[in-house]
Amino acid sequence: MTRCILFAVLCSLGCITAASAQSYPSRPVTVIVPFAAGGPTDMLARTLAERMRGQLGRPIVIENVTGAGGSIGVGRAAQSAPDGYTVGIGNWSTHVVNGAIYSLAYDLLNDLQPVTMLPSSPQLIVTKSTVPAKNLGELIAWLKVNKASAGTAGAGSASHISGLYFQTITGVDFSFVPYRGTGPAMQDLMGGQIDLMFDQSSNSLPHVHAGKIKAYAVTSKQRLVSAPEIPTVDEAGLAGFHISVWHGLWVPKGTPNEIVTKLNAAAKEALADPILQQRFAELGQDVPQPDQQSPAALEQLQRAEIKKWWPLIKAAQVKGE
Repeated sequence: MTRCILFAVLCSLGCITAASAQSYPSRPVTVIVPFAAGGPTDMLARTLAERMRGQLGRPIVIENVTGAGGSIGVGRAAQSAPDGYTVGIGNWSTHVVNGAIYSLAYDLLNDLQPVTMLPSSPQLIVTKSTVPAKNLGELIAWLKVNKASAGTAGAGSASHISGLYFQTITGVDFSFVPYRGTGPAMQDLMGGQIDLMFDQSSNSLPHVHAGKIKAYAVTSKQRLVSAPEIPTVDEAGLAGFHISVWHGLWVPKGTPNEIVTKLNAAAKEALADPILQQRFAELGQDVPQPDQQSPAALEQLQRAEIKKWWPLIKAAQVKGE
């Protein structure tokens, strides 16, 4: 009798889970952005949320949970209920680098379920408008004789790791100033409180075009379509300094596959929107090909990046703040 009751309860729970997945979503969905409002990841999340809302038929609420290089926000998403109502957006730094520099209360691979890969963005080497250097070579020379500061989105962020790599291959030295996101760092760069940044093109380009900051090179093999006047790092004399910050969506492990499929479909439809694709191109972002937008493709990329970057970051003894 006890076994029969237990079997009935398990069957009932299974039916409830299946019904919940079929009716999903029945209320607003929260997307946790692990950085401050105004930064590139935040802007990407808000752009996608507007389009995905139409596909899902429910409001999408953006919640900025900052701190510790994005690891606090990712932890909030990882430890939330696996019901599809809390989705995390992250990038190369939050879902690869942080695992090498922080003692996380969650496992990046085992506690999170990939949903889809999102646009990637090369970085721009940018400075405040008053730096006198006219090209990257002159900037490197200027940095060697001036006490400069570089803004970052925190220890282990893409801006931080890029800055460390830049120092290594050029021999320059500057101090790092950590912020709770790229948005606040950019505000201080435009205001002249810091001297330079290694920032995603999607965040920097509008300010470059407005003349508020100066760009010296893009960390990709090709020039940006929306900014053909900015040379690549290869053209500027820093060959091989290629860095691209990719993004993705994740949900807590255990989220029903039907819900993951619905979220993936909504995101893919948004990425296929010609208007959004034009917007991404204007920001210097590359939209992944359709065959790269599956959960499996994002998981494969994340695992490959962890294998590539963790040994390098640990060797550099980068520590979380």
